[in-house]
Amino acid sequence: MSAPDDANDLRGFHFKRLMQSKLTWVLLALVTLAVGGACGALVSPLVGVAAGLGALLFGTGIVLAIADSRAADSFFETYAQTKGLALGGRAPLPPSTPLLRKGDERYANRTLTGTIAEGLEGSLALYTYEEESYDSKGNKQTSYYRYTLGLVEVPECAGFVPELYCQRKFGLKALEGLEDAFRGSKERVEFESEALSDKYEIFSREGQDAAWLRQLFAPTFIVWLTDAAPEKFAFELVNGALCCYVNGHKESATELDTVAAATASVVNRLREESLE
Repeated sequence: MSAPDDANDLRGFHFKRLMQSKLTWVLLALVTLAVGGACGALVSPLVGVAAGLGALLFGTGIVLAIADSRAADSFFETYAQTKGLALGGRAPLPPSTPLLRKGDERYANRTLTGTIAEGLEGSLALYTYEEESYDSKGNKQTSYYRYTLGLVEVPECAGFVPELYCQRKFGLKALEGLEDAFRGSKERVEFESEALSDKYEIFSREGQDAAWLRQLFAPTFIVWLTDAAPEKFAFELVNGALCCYVNGHKESATELDTVAAATASVVNRLREESLE
């Protein structure tokens, strides 16, 4: 069997294996008979048949969900082995940047640690943070926000740029001044690139060397950000801790490679400018 390209490649394989198991069919039969028999006795035989079929379909859906989970596990295990990375499960991440401090609860669903790109040590992570709220009846609701991260330490740039945030553009330009008034020690950085300002909002710590930032955002780096970076790509840099991210959990080899390559592009640019 060839290596899976994404987390869905082996879903059919694992579903078939589960459905070929006698234990699976015994459990499905027991649930079907129990639900169908109970409804048939309490309501009517026709309702019992319908309830039994519903229970069978529901049970089959559970089997499919188990197959989906096993397929994802197989993909990440294979990807980690192929890339020489250490695979980790659910775990906390160091709260080194604002994204990694968001929410009422936050964690990595999976981590891949090691050489994520040529000559670059770091981690890829499927990251989730949760926010809890309550409706008018007092019922708790949880919202989940998912990202795929590239995490690398770049200590050589900490003395030049203690904080830098390159965020995706959203909201109205007319409100930027009002929003900036609530950003505390962060200040907006403007560059002479309409394409860059259309896609990104860039902030640094107050008092940051503007000349150094202009050199960092050289024309080639701006073109990469606007034309070659992954969709919805952004990054945060705080005291040498770099967190690059895209929306959603990426579960294919191509997407994970793309996040790793984009992280390497930012790291290389930071190191080039810091070591000049």
